[in-house]
Amino acid sequence: MTDRIEITRPDDWHLHLRDGDMLRGVLPFTAAHFARAIIMPNLVPPVVTKADAIAYRTRIMAALPSGADFTPLMTLYLTEASDPDDVAAAHGEGVAAAVKLYPAGATTNSDSGVRDIAKVYLVLERMAAIGMPLCVHGEVTDSSIDIFDREAVFIDRVLDPLRKRIPELKIVMEHVTTKDGVDYVASADKNLAGTITTHHLIINRNAILAGGIRPHYYCLPVAKRETHRLALRKAATSGNPRFFLGTDSAPHADPAKEQACGCAGIFTAPNTLSCLAHVFEEDGALDRLEAFVSLNGPACYGLPANETKITLVKRDTPIAYPDRIETGAGPVTVFDPMFPVHWEVET
Repeated sequence: MTDRIEITRPDDWHLHLRDGDMLRGVLPFTAAHFARAIIMPNLVPPVVTKADAIAYRTRIMAALPSGADFTPLMTLYLTEASDPDDVAAAHGEGVAAAVKLYPAGATTNSDSGVRDIAKVYLVLERMAAIGMPLCVHGEVTDSSIDIFDREAVFIDRVLDPLRKRIPELKIVMEHVTTKDGVDYVASADKNLAGTITTHHLIINRNAILAGGIRPHYYCLPVAKRETHRLALRKAATSGNPRFFLGTDSAPHADPAKEQACGCAGIFTAPNTLSCLAHVFEEDGALDRLEAFVSLNGPACYGLPANETKITLVKRDTPIAYPDRIETGAGPVTVFDPMFPVHWEVET
């Protein structure tokens, strides 16, 4: 029985760090295990321009614990007023690794997002020409569409037509949550990949709704049926290079989660690697964990894999993670996978 594995140091290809006191409170948990992360730009106000990204990156670096080895990979928030020249300059100067498409109203702080995809074609065509990836929150926001169907409808109405119009645009469909999404990404011949979160490999919609409403399992895109979770597990553990880790770790202070209209987001940064080792071992795929967390993502983004290694050790007794962490912005509940976790990153 394997009780120790060494893998290339991983990266997180979808991460929310927030800002201010929350940033300072949560950043150390990612920096402890991950070498790089794609940083989401949905602040208030959002990170739209090259100057915005430089300023936010400066704040992140200032919040890093002393001695931490971590590189934030910045993204720009796509709006219908985004300037193609500014976007291209941010990419060319190494300021922004990608642009993020939020359909307006789809998730936290997305009100400034895109309502009419045709209004951003010029930006997207410029991105395709310079090889800049587009990260996509893949849900429609039409209130007539059931929330559990919004990913599948987005593929049909927005993503597939976009890929046919601009086939050279490199797209990362973030936090895939459905078998529809898995099948669509897997069937693409080029320029499409998908990230999968830790929590969507572990929970289905029963975690949110069965036995009472449990807000700390509520995220967007919302967790789906068990059949979709199993499709995600199969994709993540398959070794298919189109799929890789993007945790979508998204901290909110508990009072913002535990109210009549609570925020969407699950904070998984402290125990993601432990949970993933459990999942991959359970599915007989520990030998493919490194590809999912450390190799496939850099290959998609045209970056080298990290040179350093980490070791995961399986302990006899379960690892005790805190129920919550304290930040200057308030307490933040840590994701509970609802099973004992025995894998730990060796320090």
